[in-house]
Amino acid sequence: MPKWWTWPLELTPHVEERMEERGLTEIDLRMMLVSPSSLVADHVPGRWVARCRRGTERWEVILEPDEDDEVVVVVTTFRVE
Repeated sequence: MPKWWTWPLELTPHVEERMEERGLTEIDLRMMLVSPSSLVADHVPGRWVARCRRGTERWEVILEPDEDDEVVVVVTTFRVE
């Protein structure tokens, strides 16, 4: 895992709204990020996609490490169909 993987998470208002719409709690999100199946560079430079599972569902979490503040900004999350 990259050096920023252990930095604190920062949830944006956008992701909080999406989580509520999708029935996902902050605890669910944090549990999914404990052991993602993979972590790959996103098409947006500086962002990463954590591919995760919640039960039998597949989810992707878009992350953006902030080197200055040493936090990982959670941009959004969505279920993969």
